[in-house]
Formats: sequence, C-alpha cells, structure tokens
Amino acid sequence: MAADLESRVRELENQVLELRDREAIRDLRYRYHEYVNEGKFADIPGLFTADGQLDFAHLGKATGHAEIARFFGALNAKPATGDKDRPRITWVKQFIHNHTIQLNGDRGQGFSYLEAKPIYNGEAFLVAARYDDEYVRQDGQWKFRKMSLVPYFMVPLKEGWAQEDRLKMRTH
Repeated sequence: MAADLESRVRELENQVLELRDREAIRDLRYRYHEYVNEGKFADIPGLFTADGQLDFAHLGKATGHAEIARFFGALNAKPATGDKDRPRITWVKQFIHNHTIQLNGDRGQGFSYLEAKPIYNGEAFLVAARYDDEYVRQDGQWKFRKMSLVPYFMVPLKEGWAQEDRLKMRTH
C-alpha cells in the first residue's frame, strides 16, 4: 500500500510539473503579445535564448538578442531619408488563439493562431497567420528557441481577404 501511494504521489508530482511548464510557456507567448501590443519592443529579445531565431517570412529574419532588438526597433522606427520602402508598423494589436504545446523534458514546440490589426506603411491591414515555436528551458525559465510566423493572409483592410489568390498564400 505504501509503494502504491508513493507511486501515485510521484505521478501527481510529474503531472503538476508538466502543468506548470505548460503554463510558463503560455505565459511566455502571452508576454510576447503584451510587449508587441503595448509597444515594449525593447523587452522582446529577453524572451528568447541568446541564440534564438526569428523568422517572420517577408518581414525578415533575426538571430540572437542584438539582431532581434534591431528587427523590432526597425519596424517602429521612422524611415531614414530615401528609405521609404522599408516596412514600418506604427500601430499593431495582436490576438492569439488556440495555443497548443508539446513538451519533451526541457524542450517543447507549439503553435498558435494569430489575428492582427496593424497599420503598416500608413495603411490599415488585416492579418491572419500561425506562429510555429520551439521552446527551451534555460536556468529554470522557458524561452523561445525559435519563433516563425507563417502568414495566411496580410491584406489592406480596404481590399479584404476574400479574393481567391489571397486564400492560397498558405494552407495547413
């Protein structure tokens, strides 16, 4: 009977640890969106490992804290003279849905769906996408190892997303 109780307690401890890990990873994803939505771009690199990777399709890629900081700083910075073609997001609100997580010890992967409303180069856009993530626990904290943005559509609000060619951007 004592062995059975000990086994059940161990199993419960493992389940609690897994639930804590899942909640910590969800919090990591939510903090990222808080920082984006509140314009706290300088805080975003700290959510990644030192060699963390960002792959945002046509918006760009970055590896490591310094590049990730430059990436987010450039999205909101005023363009230099003659640099009018560089993407600029002056306002954005992101809404995340259906965050799914798979754990394997100190590593994990997950995905979540994104609906976003940015002002991009002075124009309102509708965005639907998916985030594909890799997570790693370092020094007791979960961090992004890799974050990829997979766009479904990014269209000006005035055009809408119902055109057939826009729907073919990405099917999963």
